[in-house]
Amino acid sequence: MLFDPHTPPLAIAAIPTSAQPGGGFCVDLEARWSRMRRAWLRTVRPGYVRMMAGKRQGECPGCTHDIVDARDVKLVRNVCGYWFRAKDDPFRWRDRVGLARYGLAEVVISHLGAAVFVALAVLAVRATGHPAGWLLAIPALALSGFALWFFRDPDRTPPDDPRALLSPADGVISHIDEVDAPGFPGGRAARISIYLSPWNVHLQRMPRTARVSSVRYFPGEFLNARHRDCVQRNEQMWVDFEEPDGRMIRVKQVSGCVARRLVCWLKLGEEVATGERFGLIKFGSRADVLIPTDAKHDLAIAIGSVVTAGTSVLLRFEDAVT
Repeated sequence: MLFDPHTPPLAIAAIPTSAQPGGGFCVDLEARWSRMRRAWLRTVRPGYVRMMAGKRQGECPGCTHDIVDARDVKLVRNVCGYWFRAKDDPFRWRDRVGLARYGLAEVVISHLGAAVFVALAVLAVRATGHPAGWLLAIPALALSGFALWFFRDPDRTPPDDPRALLSPADGVISHIDEVDAPGFPGGRAARISIYLSPWNVHLQRMPRTARVSSVRYFPGEFLNARHRDCVQRNEQMWVDFEEPDGRMIRVKQVSGCVARRLVCWLKLGEEVATGERFGLIKFGSRADVLIPTDAKHDLAIAIGSVVTAGTSVLLRFEDAVT
């Protein structure tokens, strides 16, 4: 079957069933822990469970999601109709710790691992009397430090510019071109690609205020994000947005050889404001933003430009959507 070298075959696209459809060790462990926590709450704190059921908002017909409190919404926010008001979420403080909430499991697990290796190092030094035993702790401490750095979540303020299309990701501009793009007028789109190294902030932010019109997940391989075939063969997520005037914008999250987990917690139909967080790519990869070829604009970047999600202007449309 022939297909565009810039896209995976549409036949393999799937509607995500969770915020991290590709799974992974940490998210699976978090899901198991959540099941244990809910069982404990129902056994030990049934009053709390009843209280939170009364505070739960929304509807989820035929819902298969077990929602006790706001923590249970996290992994299924994009597909579950239940939600909690901010005042009824006692765990909302986790959004203010300076770390990506969808990376907290990795941070906790890496720190627990570091604690184990530090304990082993202490035992080794006490048993041998030789300081070389501390070498056991160095890799684990380095890994836990990297997790803190990688999942950092700095606050950012988008520029007040109604014509601007902002970068959805931190990184370096790697491509500015025109490609085949299913769903766009004429089947073509202007594309700007951003390469994210493992040292960049990996949260994605909205390039413009718009409504979520489509979210598609493509399972695939994990080629290096700089490989010419990565946008065709790698695991990726396509998120389509529609502006009030009908103009379409697509953001692609593309996995890499190290980045193997894509996260997007947006719901179909929801309105998302410029600069808001909407996704996360774990451990270095690529993000593309596509616009219609007939959308008149002035570029504000070039190949090699360093950009910051939610603040750097990629281009300015000739018309401003209000």
